Amino acid sequence: MKDELTSEAYEALSQYRQSRAHETLAEIPFLREKGYYGTATNRLYYACYYAALALLAKHHITAGTHAGVKTLLGLHFVSKGLVSKESGRAFSNLYDSRQRGDYDEFVYATLEEVDELYPKAQHFIEEIDALLEK
Repeated sequence: MKDELTSEAYEALSQYRQSRAHETLAEIPFLREKGYYGTATNRLYYACYYAALALLAKHHITAGTHAGVKTLLGLHFVSKGLVSKESGRAFSNLYDSRQRGDYDEFVYATLEEVDELYPKAQHFIEEIDALLEK
């Protein structure tokens, strides 16, 4: 059984994950410019995943899997209107895209896909940032 983290440890973890979200999001223009669309799509998911982990940690909620993060985000934040349904859908779509890219054969991301997902990821992270500031 895992030891329970202290409030200070949860706060530090939340800040670390939020920082990782922003660092990962900052990679996207470079990956887009170089034509690494699959990697850009993957990193868009991870930027949002880190933001979701930051929010969960802030509220002392832990998840053991990526699917668990998606479920807990929906249960604790989207269903209560704290995170918009639009952002919840964006995170789910990014999750599905990452799953396909990592585990399915002959999946190729496009520039159009990256350009569609990037602003949605930015918005998701901005929403999470606002919640983390409260």
